Amino acid sequence: MTSEELDIAFKTAVKSINDHKEPFPADVLLRLYAYYKRATNEAHTPSGRKPHISAFKTNALFQTRGLSSDEAKERYIEAVNQYFLYRK
Repeated sequence: MTSEELDIAFKTAVKSINDHKEPFPADVLLRLYAYYKRATNEAHTPSGRKPHISAFKTNALFQTRGLSSDEAKERYIEAVNQYFLYRK
């Protein structure tokens, strides 16, 4: 897959998640969060009003350390495809 094809597939996967109306399981959301942040090079330490949520996000980011932007995009796409394939 070329870089352009990967970007298109990633944007399509992000749109499918954003357009989805049903709630996601927390573990899926955390995995997608971490992959998205790595893919978009926004993987800084999260902060917020709820420290326990920030801790979960930090842990998810920690688990994706070492991934390149393209690897994170690929894993995001795979996670989205797997979720929609097996969610029922």
